[in-house]
Amino acid sequence: MYLPSFKLDGKKAIVTGAGRGIGRALAVGMAEAGADVALLSRTAADLDETASLIHKTGRKALILPTDVTKREEVQQSVNKISDEWGTPDILVNNAGMNIRSKALDVTDDEWKTIMDTNLKSAFMMSQEVGRVMKENGKGGRIISITSVGGHVALRTGVVYAATKAALIQMTKVLALEWGQYNINVNAIGPWYFKTPLTEKLLADKEYVSEILAVTPLKRVGELEELVGPVVFLASDAGNYVHGQTLFVDGGMTIHGF
Repeated sequence: MYLPSFKLDGKKAIVTGAGRGIGRALAVGMAEAGADVALLSRTAADLDETASLIHKTGRKALILPTDVTKREEVQQSVNKISDEWGTPDILVNNAGMNIRSKALDVTDDEWKTIMDTNLKSAFMMSQEVGRVMKENGKGGRIISITSVGGHVALRTGVVYAATKAALIQMTKVLALEWGQYNINVNAIGPWYFKTPLTEKLLADKEYVSEILAVTPLKRVGELEELVGPVVFLASDAGNYVHGQTLFVDGGMTIHGF
C-alpha cells in the first residue's frame, strides 16, 4: 500500500484555545477524522459550544477549563486526560493572543501577557504531554500554531512576532530532542483567516486590500483550510514529517516584488 491513512480513528487529542476560532475548527476537524478531543481554554461556555459540535460527529469531548499559562493547571488537566483516556496521542498548541502595540509603546505587562499566552503555555503543554508520551513508549504528535509573522516582518506587533518566531525554533529543538521517543513535533504557520480575532481587521477594506496585494491566491483563508494540514501532521500520513513549519498562507511567504 502506498497511500497512508489520514484517519485519526481511536486517537486522543488535546487542543488548547479550543473555545472558538482556529482552535474550535481544529478540534471539530480532528473529531471528524475520528479522534476524541480534550478541550482546553479559560472560558467554559465556549468549550461547551465546541463540545456540542464534536458530539454531533459521534466522538467524545472532554471539557477542561484551564489557564494554560499556569503550570499547576496545565499539570492538573494533563493528569485528568491521562486518567480518563490514557496517554494522549496528539497535542495541538493553539492558545494565543495579540496586543497590537508599536515597539516604542510596548509595556512590561503586555510583554509578559503575550509571552505567557503564546509561548510559555505552548512549552509547558509540550513538556507535560511530551513527558507522558515518552513514558508511555508509543510516541505521539505535537503541533503548534505559529504564524507567518514569526517568519517575515509584519505589522503584527513586535512581541507577537517574537513569540511566533520562538515557536518555530522551539519546534525544531523539541523535534531534535524527542525524535528518539517517536514524538513528531511540527508547526503550522497561518496567514490571515476568518476568525473572531480578525473580524474587525477584515472589516477594513483598505487593510484587506493590502493583505491581498501580497497573497498570490488573492483571498483570505477559510478555517477548514487549516484543518487538513493539522490532520495530515497528526495522522500516519505525516509519519516522516518532523521539525517542520508548514505555512498555510495562500503563498504569502513566497511573495516578491
